[in-house]
Amino acid sequence: MTDAANLELMRVEEVLNSRWPETQIEPSLDRISHLVTLLADPHLAYPVIHVTGTNGKTSTSRMIESVLREMGLNTGLVTSPHLHSLTERIRLNGEPISSERFVEAYDELEPFLAIVDGESMAKGGPAMSYFEVLTGLAFAVFADAPVDVAIVEVGLGGEWDATNVVQPVVSVITPIGIDHTDYLGDTIQDIAQAKAGIIKEGVAAVLAHQTPEAAEVLLARCVEVNAIVAREGVEFGVVERQLALGGQVVSLKGLNADYNDILLPLYGAHQAANAAVALAAVEAFFGSERPLNEEWIRAGFANVTSPGRLEVVRRSPTVIVDAAHNPHGAAVLAEALDESFAFEYIIGVVSVMGDKDVAGVLDALEPVLNEVVVTWNGVPRAMQADEIAAIASDRYGADRVHSAPNLSDAIDKAIELADNAGTTGVGVVVTGSVVTASAARSLLGHTNV
Repeated sequence: MTDAANLELMRVEEVLNSRWPETQIEPSLDRISHLVTLLADPHLAYPVIHVTGTNGKTSTSRMIESVLREMGLNTGLVTSPHLHSLTERIRLNGEPISSERFVEAYDELEPFLAIVDGESMAKGGPAMSYFEVLTGLAFAVFADAPVDVAIVEVGLGGEWDATNVVQPVVSVITPIGIDHTDYLGDTIQDIAQAKAGIIKEGVAAVLAHQTPEAAEVLLARCVEVNAIVAREGVEFGVVERQLALGGQVVSLKGLNADYNDILLPLYGAHQAANAAVALAAVEAFFGSERPLNEEWIRAGFANVTSPGRLEVVRRSPTVIVDAAHNPHGAAVLAEALDESFAFEYIIGVVSVMGDKDVAGVLDALEPVLNEVVVTWNGVPRAMQADEIAAIASDRYGADRVHSAPNLSDAIDKAIELADNAGTTGVGVVVTGSVVTASAARSLLGHTNV
């Protein structure tokens, strides 16, 4: 990226950051609906696979995109949040759009944003939010490319998320847990109800394994809108999985055929389940009862990446970065660490946003962490290190808890503890939020996505 392009991208980011942040929501599709109407409905120019859930959305979306790209389709992928650069959120054929294209697309969009902002504010409403603008921008970029298919990840919830103006061919719902309770409700049923809103009339609904409470809500929605249901563990699923160097080998039961001995270069049973969901989504997209070309499937999964998700970013000692930010994600991380890595001793580096269930995250990690270094990842939303330390000490005991003022010092402290642990089987895991994962990757020299 040239200096000029970098400055232009910074200009656009500054303007976007002046809008409502992603953590501030006014539940309505009015503004995004108005914008896409002004833009001549770019979101209807290509078929869409729409993905929501509490955890696993991004990994599943990236798997779907990778398989479809291997089939020769021109793909668009929109995910959130980003790890390092805003351009990561909008991808064409697996690659983030260039800074120049991002700026160009924004500048083309800006006059229409002014119209929507003005009319909304005249009625006493807010201007378009950061996420709403990025969603409209992605739709326009995909239509202009053009793409053969777009994989669109929900930002928050589903029913009134800005992405929910699409008319999907396939709606995918990954596992649902407790998160974003201030907007989605504090019960699994309430959260499932919000996410069920992406299941539209007559679509194929691909459902990951859910708790009974969530499943009941999702299936009721499917009946209501006459959706075609595919359920993990019933119509599709993981048949077998074995650990392998750099990930695992999985055998998957698809909707139309079985696909055996598929290399998946990601760790954890949850990623195998995500792969099964992704496969079912691809099969549902084509809507054929014939098996897919197995070589496409193999290549699609073999080439998939999911940065910041159980990602090894350093050796000697091994340092793993994971973006788990809620108790459900932390529990999945703990299970995967126990299964996929032969560590005798694990040191955690943890920084969590203050509006999350910090105690729940720490509780989920406690069984696998021998020691923990708590810290502050540098953003105002994050809980301060001393506050996390107090919570952690209650659960771990003060002798297992260390504190550092910033993430760099915390990682250094964890590596020092690892070097002095008296065993070679020591691992360090840095987790607690996407921001924490992003900062840790950068500090350890990883900015590729």
